[in-house]
Amino acid sequence: MERRQLLITSAKVGAATGIAGGAVTLDPVAFEAAAAPAPEGDTVQTRTISGRIEYGAPDWVYVPLEIPAGVNRISVSYSYDRPAAPAGQNGNALDIGLFDQNGIELGDSRGFRGWSGGFRTEFTVSASDATPGYLPGPIRKGTWHVIFGPYTVHPQGLNWTLNVTLTFGPDGVPFKPAPAPLKAKGRGAAWYRGDMHLHTVHSDGRRQPAELAAAARAAKLDFFVSTEHNTPSAAGVWGQYAGDDLLIVDGEEITTRNGHFTALGLPAGTWIDWRYRASDGALARFVQQIHRAGGLAVAAHPFATCVACGWRFGFAGLDAVEVWNGPWTLDDEAVVANWDSLLVASGRTGQWIPAVGNSDAHSEPQVVGLPHNVVHAGGLDRRSILDGVRAGRLWIAESAGVDLTFTAAAKGRTVGIGQRLDVGDDEPVTVTLAVSGAGSCAVRFVTDQGQRLATLLPAEGTGTVSWTTNPRNSSYVRAEVRRQTPTPTTADTMVALTNPIFLGRVGGHR
Repeated sequence: MERRQLLITSAKVGAATGIAGGAVTLDPVAFEAAAAPAPEGDTVQTRTISGRIEYGAPDWVYVPLEIPAGVNRISVSYSYDRPAAPAGQNGNALDIGLFDQNGIELGDSRGFRGWSGGFRTEFTVSASDATPGYLPGPIRKGTWHVIFGPYTVHPQGLNWTLNVTLTFGPDGVPFKPAPAPLKAKGRGAAWYRGDMHLHTVHSDGRRQPAELAAAARAAKLDFFVSTEHNTPSAAGVWGQYAGDDLLIVDGEEITTRNGHFTALGLPAGTWIDWRYRASDGALARFVQQIHRAGGLAVAAHPFATCVACGWRFGFAGLDAVEVWNGPWTLDDEAVVANWDSLLVASGRTGQWIPAVGNSDAHSEPQVVGLPHNVVHAGGLDRRSILDGVRAGRLWIAESAGVDLTFTAAAKGRTVGIGQRLDVGDDEPVTVTLAVSGAGSCAVRFVTDQGQRLATLLPAEGTGTVSWTTNPRNSSYVRAEVRRQTPTPTTADTMVALTNPIFLGRVGGHR
C-alpha cells in the first residue's frame, strides 16, 4: 500500500540523570492529529527525538508519546553512541520496550506492549502483527511510553536518538493467538524430561519457535518451558508447535537489576514485571502474583557474573533454585555448594528448596536439553509437571542418554528423590543409586556432613552403588555423577545430580 508522508520533525529532550534504581520521565513528544484520509493509501508521520543519559543513570527512562486517534501502527527505531569502554569499566548498552495508553504503573500488565532489551534496534506494533517480543493489539489514543533501560553507561555518558513513526488508517485484521494446549499424551504417572529455561527470537535468542520445538524433540524431551526475557509474546504462537509428543509450557524470565528469576507455568499471555531492585522490597509481591497464577518462581543462574545477572534477593518464598545452567562451570559448582548450605539449614524442618537445571539455550551452538530435568509427574500436563517440580521429585541430566534411579530403604519401606523416609535416628538406611549411560564417571553421595562416599562406575557407565547410613548420621543424602576429566569447555563436567532424599522425622535429632 502506498503511504503519504505528512511530517518529519525532530526534538531534543533533557538529559536523564538520577540515582540507580530510580526512574525518569522526559517531556512528552506530541504528534499531529490525523489528516483527512489519503486516497492513495495510509498516512505516515515521523518524529526524531534525541537525548542524553549521564553516567550514574536511573534504571529506567520513559519517553512519553502523545498518540492521536486514527493510528493503526507504531514503528520505533533507535541508536546510541558506543565509545570504547575504559579499562575495567563498562561501555554503553541501552535496552528498550513499550507501554501503551493504559500506563506504566509497576505491576499493571494492562499497559505492557513489549520488550526487546538490547537485542533489536527497531520494532513495530499493530492490531494485526508485532515484532517478536511485542504484543499485537489496537493502537489507541493516549499517552504511550517508550521505556529505555540504561543497562550500562560509559563514564562519558550516553547519547541516544529515537525515531517514532505513526501510520494512520483503519485497524487491520486482529491477531489471533494460538496458545499451546495444557496437556500432551504422556505415559500416566512417570518420569518426564524437560528443559525449563529457553529463549527464541521473542527475546534475545536466534532460534525461531519452530527451531526450538524441533531441537527439544531431537533432545528427546517430553516438555519445555518458554522463558523469554520480560515478555509473554511467544505464548501466542506455541500452539502451532506443541503436540501429543511435546508439552510446551508458558513462562517468563524476569530480568531485574539485581538478578534473574523464571516464572514457570504461567497462563498464556501473563506478564510479570521486572522493574525493581532488591532494596525496593517488591519481589514478594511478584512471587505471589506468580503463585496466584498457578506458577512457580525459580532463581536463575544465581551466581552468574554478567551485569545484573547474579541473584541478590535471597531465596525466601521461591519454589526452586537453578543450580546448573548450561555446560557445567565453576559458577554452577558455587551454586550447588550454596544450595547444600540451604539444605543443611532447612532439611530437618521439612521446608526446603529444590534444585533444577536448564540449558538457558539462546542460539546455536548452545544445546537444548544440556542440562534438563527428569521430573516425576502424574501425567504430561502443566499442573502435574509443576507439582513434581514443586515437590522436588526430580533429578538433573546432562542428556537423555543418562538414566538413573535413586532410593532409600529401611524395614521394607522405600522412598525416592524428593521424599522423606520417616524412621528413627539410629535406624539403618540403605541408599542405592543405579546409573546407566553415564560413561566413565564417579558417583558421589553428599549429605549434610559433606561428601560421604565416592566410587567409580565401570567404564561403560552402568552400575549400582549402595551405602548404609542412618538419620543421626545423615539428615539427607543426594547423589552426583561426575565425569572425572574436565572437557575443554567446562571446569568439571557434571553428568547427573539429584535432589535429596531426607532421612528421619521432621524436627528429629538435629
